[in-house]
Amino acid sequence: MTAQPLPLAGLRVVDYTHFLAGPYLSRCLAGMGADVIKVERPKAGDAGRVHARILGPNQSGYFLQQNMGKRGLCVNVKDARGLDLVHRLVRGADVFVENYRPGALDKLGLGYAQLASLNPRLVYCSVSAYGHTGPDADRAGFGLIAEARSGAMDLIGVPGEPPPLFRMPIADMYAGIHGVAGVCAALVGRAATGRGRHVDIALLDCMVGMHDYAVQCYTTSGGREIPQRTGHDLPQSTVYGVFAARDGEVVIAAQVDDAWLRLARLIGGEALAADPRFHGTDSRNAHRLEALERIRAWTRERSVAECVAALDGVDVPCAPVQRIDQVVADPQVRARNMIVEQEHPTLGKVRLANVPFKFSDCDATPSRPAPLMGQHNREIAAELGYAAAEIDALADGGVLYAESAVAQAGAR
Repeated sequence: MTAQPLPLAGLRVVDYTHFLAGPYLSRCLAGMGADVIKVERPKAGDAGRVHARILGPNQSGYFLQQNMGKRGLCVNVKDARGLDLVHRLVRGADVFVENYRPGALDKLGLGYAQLASLNPRLVYCSVSAYGHTGPDADRAGFGLIAEARSGAMDLIGVPGEPPPLFRMPIADMYAGIHGVAGVCAALVGRAATGRGRHVDIALLDCMVGMHDYAVQCYTTSGGREIPQRTGHDLPQSTVYGVFAARDGEVVIAAQVDDAWLRLARLIGGEALAADPRFHGTDSRNAHRLEALERIRAWTRERSVAECVAALDGVDVPCAPVQRIDQVVADPQVRARNMIVEQEHPTLGKVRLANVPFKFSDCDATPSRPAPLMGQHNREIAAELGYAAAEIDALADGGVLYAESAVAQAGAR
């Protein structure tokens, strides 16, 4: 079969984001074929460039991960000439993505009303901690804040101890992927109406909307039931939890009757499978501690590999709790191309996590690594109609900025 273009091929996205939720959103759009232009401020660039694991000047693993597949434009929008360049870019764009505090971009001439007047077809997506309405719209926030305030953090960890950090940016990534959905929906709507719209995504909204049990437990009980931390299992779904083996941990999901019966026969024979105390969800939950102890006694005597092999043998859903080195080497992860290798102009080969989109007739593997700061200034300015002499003047005047590595890599 002849490969087809990616679904968003031909669309242009102006990415005026920093750190995580916004960059992840636009990275996903790039992964689906959009031409994403990463706009950064001169010299400092995206703050994510110096976050967490630093690999070289202006290059962090964090930045590489969230900005692969994009082109880089570094321009001073506080200079009228720089703002005019970005306005020209917006006039021909389909999507504008930003994740600043509400009102911040209005001051720069890049707010929704301002850009929509230049391009009525523009889909403008904002990601912020609390959204653009409500009493806390102007408050600063990060993913950690939304995870705590949403009640999600209160549900994890061991009873009697402070909840742990998620150690994965749940709120940011979840808001980012909701932004992808909102942008794609707005593009479909534009096809019918000819007009774009403002998509307003809040980290707190996304985390509250993620509750699959706690909210309805509280509301449908008339406020009498408030879910509590339960540690390593779910009291309402016996058996669904984490169990210690000889050399690590394994998760087992045998909360439905058929799976429980197969597990019971494996660890206790027909006697356990026939025990009426464990028949049905309510009865199994009522005798939860006894069921869990039987399973713990069984897993403690075996290695993780032995547990998984035995459970797989009777078709009980399970998995080892893997370290990240095991994840990177996992045959399923590799088969799905979820770790990609790229050739970076200054760092050489880098391996990073891929976006999860798979299409039947096209390849979503990112076409380029994250850009150097200002790597594509000249290319993009030329596409906007600037002559070479005009581009030289913008660069000489500090309106366009490129880090030294651009010239050294021959990429400018």
